[in-house]
Amino acid sequence: MSPESTNGAGRRSGGGLAVPMAWLCAEYLSDQYLTAAGLAEPGSLEHRASVRALALTVHLSGDPGADEWLHLTAHEAGWPEWVEERLAAEEAEDPDGADLALARDTWRALRETWVHAADLDGLPAAATGVLVDETARTWLPAWQLGLPLAHLAVWLS
Repeated sequence: MSPESTNGAGRRSGGGLAVPMAWLCAEYLSDQYLTAAGLAEPGSLEHRASVRALALTVHLSGDPGADEWLHLTAHEAGWPEWVEERLAAEEAEDPDGADLALARDTWRALRETWVHAADLDGLPAAATGVLVDETARTWLPAWQLGLPLAHLAVWLS
Protein backbone atom coordinates (compact mmCIF):
# COMPACT_ATOMS: atom_id res chain seq x y z
CA MET A 1 0.00 0.00 0.00
CA SER A 2 1.36 3.44 -0.86
CA PRO A 3 1.87 5.84 2.04
CA GLU A 4 -1.18 7.89 1.11
CA SER A 5 -3.64 5.44 -0.35
CA THR A 6 -6.88 3.56 0.34
CA ASN A 7 -9.32 5.76 -1.52
CA GLY A 8 -6.80 8.61 -1.49
CA ALA A 9 -7.07 12.02 -3.07
CA GLY A 10 -4.31 13.87 -4.80
CA ARG A 11 -1.65 12.74 -7.22
CA ARG A 12 -0.93 9.34 -5.71
CA SER A 13 -4.25 7.55 -5.90
CA GLY A 14 -6.73 9.40 -8.08
CA GLY A 15 -9.68 10.68 -6.03
CA GLY A 16 -11.78 9.90 -3.00
CA LEU A 17 -10.97 10.03 0.68
CA ALA A 18 -7.27 10.49 1.48
CA VAL A 19 -5.75 8.41 4.27
CA PRO A 20 -2.45 10.00 5.35
CA MET A 21 -0.65 6.77 6.16
CA ALA A 22 2.88 8.23 6.06
CA TRP A 23 1.92 10.92 8.58
CA LEU A 24 0.01 8.51 10.82
CA CYS A 25 2.99 6.12 10.87
CA ALA A 26 5.41 8.97 11.70
CA GLU A 27 3.13 10.15 14.50
CA TYR A 28 2.72 6.63 15.91
CA LEU A 29 6.48 5.98 15.82
CA SER A 30 7.16 9.32 17.51
CA ASP A 31 4.67 8.61 20.27
CA GLN A 32 6.33 5.23 20.86
CA TYR A 33 9.77 6.84 21.19
CA LEU A 34 8.51 9.51 23.61
CA THR A 35 6.43 7.14 25.69
CA ALA A 36 9.28 4.62 25.98
CA ALA A 37 11.72 7.36 27.02
CA GLY A 38 9.38 8.48 29.82
CA LEU A 39 10.58 12.08 29.62
CA ALA A 40 7.14 13.67 29.88
CA GLU A 41 3.76 12.49 31.08
CA PRO A 42 1.71 11.19 28.12
CA GLY A 43 -0.95 13.77 27.27
CA SER A 44 1.03 16.65 28.77
CA LEU A 45 1.93 19.71 26.72
CA GLU A 46 5.58 18.64 26.77
CA HIS A 47 4.73 15.18 25.47
CA ARG A 48 2.46 16.52 22.72
CA ALA A 49 5.03 19.10 21.59
CA SER A 50 7.73 16.42 21.52
CA VAL A 51 5.60 13.97 19.56
CA ARG A 52 4.73 16.68 17.05
CA ALA A 53 8.37 17.77 16.62
CA LEU A 54 9.58 14.20 16.19
CA ALA A 55 6.70 13.29 13.86
CA LEU A 56 7.60 16.23 11.62
CA THR A 57 11.23 15.12 11.64
CA VAL A 58 10.38 11.50 10.83
CA HIS A 59 7.87 12.39 8.13
CA LEU A 60 9.89 15.10 6.40
CA SER A 61 13.17 13.18 6.52
CA GLY A 62 11.77 10.36 4.44
CA ASP A 63 12.35 7.90 7.30
CA PRO A 64 16.16 7.55 7.14
CA GLY A 65 16.48 6.34 10.72
CA ALA A 66 17.51 7.38 14.20
CA ASP A 67 21.00 8.65 13.34
CA GLU A 68 19.59 11.19 10.89
CA TRP A 69 16.83 12.17 13.34
CA LEU A 70 19.46 12.80 16.02
CA HIS A 71 21.39 15.02 13.62
CA LEU A 72 18.28 16.96 12.56
CA THR A 73 16.99 17.54 16.10
CA ALA A 74 20.34 18.51 17.62
CA HIS A 75 20.55 21.92 19.32
CA GLU A 76 21.52 24.68 16.88
CA ALA A 77 21.06 22.37 13.84
CA GLY A 78 18.61 24.75 12.15
CA TRP A 79 15.58 22.49 12.57
CA PRO A 80 12.88 25.17 11.96
CA GLU A 81 14.52 26.25 8.70
CA TRP A 82 14.86 22.61 7.65
CA VAL A 83 11.16 22.02 8.38
CA GLU A 84 10.18 25.04 6.27
CA GLU A 85 12.37 23.86 3.35
CA ARG A 86 11.05 20.29 3.48
CA LEU A 87 7.41 21.43 3.68
CA ALA A 88 7.95 23.65 0.64
CA ALA A 89 9.53 20.73 -1.26
CA GLU A 90 6.68 18.40 -0.31
CA GLU A 91 4.13 21.02 -1.35
CA ALA A 92 5.83 21.40 -4.74
CA GLU A 93 5.64 17.63 -5.22
CA ASP A 94 2.04 17.05 -4.05
CA PRO A 95 0.22 20.27 -3.05
CA ASP A 96 -3.03 18.45 -2.21
CA GLY A 97 -1.51 15.59 -0.20
CA ALA A 98 -3.27 14.63 3.03
CA ASP A 99 0.08 13.95 4.72
CA LEU A 100 1.22 17.46 3.80
CA ALA A 101 -1.93 19.00 5.25
CA LEU A 102 -1.32 17.32 8.62
CA ALA A 103 2.38 18.22 8.58
CA ARG A 104 1.57 21.87 7.84
CA ASP A 105 -1.07 21.97 10.61
CA THR A 106 1.41 20.41 13.04
CA TRP A 107 4.12 22.92 12.16
CA ARG A 108 1.65 25.80 12.52
CA ALA A 109 0.61 24.51 15.96
CA LEU A 110 4.24 24.17 17.10
CA ARG A 111 5.06 27.71 15.93
CA GLU A 112 1.92 29.42 17.19
CA THR A 113 1.50 27.71 20.57
CA TRP A 114 3.57 29.53 23.18
CA VAL A 115 4.50 27.96 26.49
CA HIS A 116 5.90 29.40 29.70
CA ALA A 117 8.88 27.20 30.48
CA ALA A 118 12.36 27.18 32.00
CA ASP A 119 14.72 29.51 30.14
CA LEU A 120 17.28 27.10 28.69
CA ASP A 121 18.95 29.84 26.66
CA GLY A 122 19.63 31.89 29.79
CA LEU A 123 21.75 29.22 31.46
CA PRO A 124 24.05 30.44 34.22
CA ALA A 125 27.81 30.17 33.82
CA ALA A 126 29.17 26.66 34.31
CA ALA A 127 31.24 27.89 37.25
CA THR A 128 28.09 28.45 39.36
CA GLY A 129 27.39 24.72 39.46
CA VAL A 130 23.68 25.30 38.68
CA LEU A 131 22.65 23.45 35.54
CA VAL A 132 19.25 25.05 34.99
CA ASP A 133 17.47 27.61 37.10
CA GLU A 134 13.90 26.37 36.66
CA THR A 135 12.55 29.49 38.36
CA ALA A 136 13.82 31.61 35.44
CA ARG A 137 11.00 31.23 32.95
CA THR A 138 10.33 32.62 29.53
CA TRP A 139 7.74 32.36 26.77
CA LEU A 140 8.79 30.23 23.83
CA PRO A 141 7.13 28.48 20.89
CA ALA A 142 6.14 24.88 21.58
CA TRP A 143 8.68 23.49 19.12
CA GLN A 144 11.49 24.86 21.35
CA LEU A 145 10.09 22.83 24.23
CA GLY A 146 9.39 19.69 22.20
CA LEU A 147 12.51 19.44 20.06
CA PRO A 148 15.06 18.83 22.86
CA LEU A 149 12.80 16.16 24.39
CA ALA A 150 12.34 14.53 20.96
CA HIS A 151 16.12 14.52 20.47
CA LEU A 152 16.70 13.00 23.90
CA ALA A 153 14.02 10.34 23.34
CA VAL A 154 15.69 9.21 20.10
CA TRP A 155 19.09 9.28 21.78
CA LEU A 156 17.79 7.10 24.65
CA SER A 157 16.34 4.49 22.30
